[in-house]
Amino acid sequence: MLNRFVSLAVASVVSLSCLPLCARAQTGDDTLEAVATTAMIADVVRAVGGDRVEVRTIIAEGVDPHLYRATRSDMAAMRRADIIFYNGLHLEGKMTDALIAVARGKPVVAITQRIDEEALLYPDGNEGYADPHVWMDPARWALTIDVVLAELSALDPENESEYRARAGEVRAEFEALDSYAESALATIPDGSRVLVTAHDAFNYLADRYQLEVIGIQGISTESEASLATIGSIVDTLVDRRVPAVFVETTVTDRNVKSLIAGAESRGHTVSVGGELFSDAMGPAGTYEGTYVGMIDHNITTIVRALGGSAPEGGMNGRLHGAE
Repeated sequence: MLNRFVSLAVASVVSLSCLPLCARAQTGDDTLEAVATTAMIADVVRAVGGDRVEVRTIIAEGVDPHLYRATRSDMAAMRRADIIFYNGLHLEGKMTDALIAVARGKPVVAITQRIDEEALLYPDGNEGYADPHVWMDPARWALTIDVVLAELSALDPENESEYRARAGEVRAEFEALDSYAESALATIPDGSRVLVTAHDAFNYLADRYQLEVIGIQGISTESEASLATIGSIVDTLVDRRVPAVFVETTVTDRNVKSLIAGAESRGHTVSVGGELFSDAMGPAGTYEGTYVGMIDHNITTIVRALGGSAPEGGMNGRLHGAE
């Protein structure tokens, strides 16, 4: 499968050039330089690394990682870095050549590498690739913490105890987030537990918390929704009286508007339940610009739109607009 080939191709370059261990260059600067392809990855690295790691994110908020190509400045940043973290499940498919090109003399790490094959989802119609949107399940995404801990400790063993302590704090935050998601989503009435989104990015959330998820587009936003697909989803909205559908920050709302219009023409009013973060987090410097804030926003928005019970400010009372 191509996604596994990509990970192995990058790993093989690293293993040939970094045996027995990719040690950090001695520059006299105590700060590690890390590059992460997405903000969700960068947030874990930043949380575990603390002040000892400077993290640059390649793909900015609101940008679709499925379609992103590395720029000249991205390549320069990756070449300067001590370590690079990427998703590893074909999320950044158009960056594969760039990752391979810089994987000499430094670790290029698939952050999902410790997630068991059995825990990955392989949706129909995805050509045998694993769904890369693992961060939608805090329990699965928590497995990335140990990857970051191990890699930073290998580069900077003198400060392993600090990294380990912060990793424990991050793990506790993820566990609290998982508990909030489970309890809040359980309040959605049985007949309304249908999550209709712009593209198929929420399978892990649905699997973890027993929701039915329908994405208009496929796993990758490169796919296009057919008229037959739109018609079939409109049938579901009307027949099951689904109250709301959701737009996403990185995907056009054109298809969602078509669903709403189609349902309206058949006498069923569907509202936009809110905007969800799927392939990117919120703006940097905001609560929604952290992983916990991103998922808190999604869970709270979904629950309230589908008739469940959740505080407007989310689990921490910190969501944008909360009093």
